[in-house]
Amino acid sequence: MSAAGPVSFARRLIHWQKRHGRHDLPWQNTSAPYRVWLSEIMLQQTQVSTVIPYYLRFLERFPDLQALAAAPVDEVMAHWSGLGYYARARNLHACANVVVAEHGGEFPRDPETIVTLPGIGRSTANAIAVFCFGARAPILDGNVKRLLARHAGIEGWPGSPAVESQSWRYAESLLPKTEVAAYIQAQMDLGATVCTRSRPKCELCPVADDCVARRDGRTAELPSPKPRKALPERETTMLVLVEYGRVLLLSRPPTGIWGGLLSLPEVADANTAEAEAARLGCEILEKQALTPLTHSFTHFRLNITPLLCEVRQTNTAAEPTARWLTAAELSQAPLPAPIRKLLAALLDQPAI
Repeated sequence: MSAAGPVSFARRLIHWQKRHGRHDLPWQNTSAPYRVWLSEIMLQQTQVSTVIPYYLRFLERFPDLQALAAAPVDEVMAHWSGLGYYARARNLHACANVVVAEHGGEFPRDPETIVTLPGIGRSTANAIAVFCFGARAPILDGNVKRLLARHAGIEGWPGSPAVESQSWRYAESLLPKTEVAAYIQAQMDLGATVCTRSRPKCELCPVADDCVARRDGRTAELPSPKPRKALPERETTMLVLVEYGRVLLLSRPPTGIWGGLLSLPEVADANTAEAEAARLGCEILEKQALTPLTHSFTHFRLNITPLLCEVRQTNTAAEPTARWLTAAELSQAPLPAPIRKLLAALLDQPAI
């Protein structure tokens, strides 16, 4: 562990943040729990530059927690489409409903209660409590894990239970008595802009003098990477069933990959396309294999072979989850990013 005292570490970060930190992000300079919570959820696994336009559009449609709770989940998913990790959006909607139904529409104030809400973990709960209610609690998001691992020389992958527990203890030991919100913001800002994953700007870091990783020349090694396994691959054929410029989409189950979104029907291979089309109330008139594409998830890689099919409907009530959408409707539909990209390219072609 670093020899620096906790007050010294915290005070240096607070001083740095006031002069060099970020102060104009859309979710800063507010103590409104709804806005802080929304930003914290969106920023999980997603860069600030990507989040900002989604955050602003989301607030335009769902300006407060009550509006979000009252909205259909499909509409929430549509506004999240393209941001990825769609369980976040489902949990966001579920959390809003729990807060309205069980907490009178007001966010709980203490981290112990906040963490019981859908989709909120310990770090997010602490961040909400700190920024909105003045709590004294540490956080441990990706940027902070990296900062603390380097400064204290914490070995091992930060996602493992033992290393995470060690990191929480270290984070708690560094908390200042006052200006906790400024300190927490400083940790996030320093990790995002100075103590970056690659090419950290150690010469600009206010705690570089007693950083173990810098002292030992190990900034490229710490934090330790997750043990890598070969990413398994899956194959699927997706049917782009088209009739008079409309495309058939199916609602996916609420949980699992792309849960709650609309996507294309899937079959094992092109030989079973006719049978699946018939199940969906369609007869295939012509079909054409399109250029395959690959989409990587966290745990596997999906190889997609799209099959463009001109069809004629034979039974409009064959599949209750089926929806025929025009090009204009597709632009507003809750689609996974690779499906949206595929259909956008196809809709520029005369065949669609």
